[in-house]
Amino acid sequence: MTIVAENLYRFFHAGDDETHALRGVSLSVEAGEFVALVGPSGSGKSTLLQCLAGLDEPDGGVVRLAGERLSRRPEAERARLRAGRVGVLAQSGNLFPHLTVAQNVRLVQRGTRSLSHLAGLGIGHRADAFPEALSGGESVRAGLAVALANDPVILLADEPTGELDATTERQVLDLLHRRAESGTALLIASHSNAVADAADRVLSLEDGELR
Repeated sequence: MTIVAENLYRFFHAGDDETHALRGVSLSVEAGEFVALVGPSGSGKSTLLQCLAGLDEPDGGVVRLAGERLSRRPEAERARLRAGRVGVLAQSGNLFPHLTVAQNVRLVQRGTRSLSHLAGLGIGHRADAFPEALSGGESVRAGLAVALANDPVILLADEPTGELDATTERQVLDLLHRRAESGTALLIASHSNAVADAADRVLSLEDGELR
């Protein structure tokens, strides 16, 4: 398995109130598998992706990446594992505003690689643009290009097609399918029916539990 989560719990506190964001979530995604994660807003999808990426620590349970434990490790070790193996696309904040699209991609690349996947995402002509000059859809696609820059073993993406029109969404899904065919594991959180229809498997998260 590329990534395995076992019995994840995550709690948040605000004063005397406690929110159970994740309630014993267990899942696995294999290399080359395209899995869609669906559920209403506030169901815990973003929290789950953050824990799987090692950007947040679960309060209980464990995450393993390619057989190596990711959770309960110092942040520096989690960052090393994440940089080498995980592509992450959040709903915002994926680009450094003072760098062009091409510079954002090259910043995270190991060694010299081409920018050919920018063209595959339909933004090759925007390589020299700064993030503030991008449309919402272009910004999402540029963030996806950054997330895929190091050929990660798994891509964790949060609403990657939320701001795209139907034609561009289809292009992005085609690219994601090609990545899966090359062996990348995909876990995509989305409200889009097109994403769910394109996936090999669909997981439904409600109130912090997989249904």
